[in-house]
Amino acid sequence: MKEDSKQLIELAGRIYDLDTEVYRVLGSGLGRVFSGSRDARVRDMVHYMTAQPDGHVLRSEIALIGNMARTIPDKAERSRLMREYDAILKQVEALPNSFAAGDILDEGLASLNSSAHLSGRFGEGNHLIICIGRTYGSAGTDIGFALADTLKINYYDSEIFTEVLERLEADKEDVMDRASFAHKQNLNQSIDVKDRSFREKLREFNRYHGLPKEDAVFFNQSDLLHEMAQREDFVIMGRCADVILTNQRIPHISIFINAPFELRARRVMETDELSYKNACKLLRQLDRRHRKYYQFYTGRQWGNSVNYDLCINSASYGIEGSVKLIERIINQHTKR
Repeated sequence: MKEDSKQLIELAGRIYDLDTEVYRVLGSGLGRVFSGSRDARVRDMVHYMTAQPDGHVLRSEIALIGNMARTIPDKAERSRLMREYDAILKQVEALPNSFAAGDILDEGLASLNSSAHLSGRFGEGNHLIICIGRTYGSAGTDIGFALADTLKINYYDSEIFTEVLERLEADKEDVMDRASFAHKQNLNQSIDVKDRSFREKLREFNRYHGLPKEDAVFFNQSDLLHEMAQREDFVIMGRCADVILTNQRIPHISIFINAPFELRARRVMETDELSYKNACKLLRQLDRRHRKYYQFYTGRQWGNSVNYDLCINSASYGIEGSVKLIERIINQHTKR
């Protein structure tokens, strides 16, 4: 047990030091992912590594470090730091109970293979953008993260919401991220505005331009995705990105990842340490919330195969197999 703890602390230290070095090489052009003392942030990271439901937080932060490292102009420095980034990911994968693990593989289905035809939509000047929708417990987030790393492109998830809040000068406590899988928030949470003063309500009205908070966040999120699509390749998790980019006539690949409910429940029982009954309840709540969110803002049915270029049953392929399948399709239909 002490050996495992020592290994996690060492890994967290490597992640912190890589962030420090990437920031040093880049200078003040980009902010650090991990601010504060090394010891405090190492403790935080170790907590995320051992708290499965929160593992996605650290995964997104590691991805941000990789995103920044890829922007380093000096080739030698970029290569040096990306080698360390890759080594860290391999160490993460080698952990006995990795926060980034949770592969699902049904050997009986593994022999089945399918492919979706993608038109040659990625001509000169278009960036490679992969939009991934997924159900909780299907390993979709793990697949998206691994795919971005395999393709050496940026990965975005909850940091999109954080960036939008900064643009709106809003607090996280004030606006719920309904597109997130951060289910520790009360799924029926609402903000009580009865006791707010008239001045506070007026300030909020001006901040969100008279829109409901969720609508203001969604429209700003749409603008942000449009800006990103003009300048870089990336994988984006959820957030109705497929429909946002379709409406803006921006080429992209849309993927939906799912798995049989029973296998999802089994995985959630393990990762979230829930009983079977509570795991099923959580999955139904999250599915309902995402279905309502997606339909409200897009008019489409979340998870309906006709709305996506490719639908994957992750139980058939597992994380690695799903990534290889997507990569093979991308390589066949894009010039990379």
